[in-house]
Amino acid sequence: MNTKKMIGAVISGGASGLGFATARRIVDLDGRVAILDIDEATGASAQKRLGGNAFFIKTNVTSESEVDNAIEKALGFLPYINLAVNCAGIAPSQLILGKEGLMSTQEFSRVIHINLISTYSIIRAVANVMQRNQVGTDGQRGVIINTSSIAATDGQIGQSAYAASKGGVSSLSLPLAREFSRFGIRVVDIAPGLFKTPLFDKLPEKAIASLTDNIPFPKRVGEPDEFARTVMHILDNVMLNGSTIRLDGALRM
Repeated sequence: MNTKKMIGAVISGGASGLGFATARRIVDLDGRVAILDIDEATGASAQKRLGGNAFFIKTNVTSESEVDNAIEKALGFLPYINLAVNCAGIAPSQLILGKEGLMSTQEFSRVIHINLISTYSIIRAVANVMQRNQVGTDGQRGVIINTSSIAATDGQIGQSAYAASKGGVSSLSLPLAREFSRFGIRVVDIAPGLFKTPLFDKLPEKAIASLTDNIPFPKRVGEPDEFARTVMHILDNVMLNGSTIRLDGALRM
């Protein structure tokens, strides 16, 4: 997409971490961003930090009706929606056969719902809007970028629910890219490795050092802005479609 045209973006989980870094990149390019997040305090703070080109909408992404209402509200702020970035998600770690008993089917379903079904819910809502956009370069009307994880293919012990949810996200890209091709809507996934996010900040220093030691190069965890820069490259490069891009410094868990 030609970034000379204003970016009108919806970002789930945009109040912090990878989502906030992406929102900041877009605002720095004079784009406008609607941030969908469940944390009201963090969302309000993000809107204040980003300024007048950002608008926070409190949204429980597990609710289809709340997602639909949020997209409607976003259209009251944005000139159009030509970019959606799905960053909302959780990364729990739990053994199925744990010392404290079996992991419940309810807990497994909760992870799948937040990470996978909610991603689908936002996709359906934004694609419905994007299909009505004016045609741009190469017949393009919009770009949808989802956040998978290297756990989708390299899942570790305790990541059964998380890996399954992110594997589902990755599996969405190709069939949706094919389906939406007639509308000129691209769908791409980013599969990050280890990145500095609020969740990562809670780990002990020894744990972070141990994880970092497994990364071939660069020998560090990723910065959220490196994720955001990848989003911007996908936005600019129309040949990227229906695929998952690993962003992990060659890490294989």
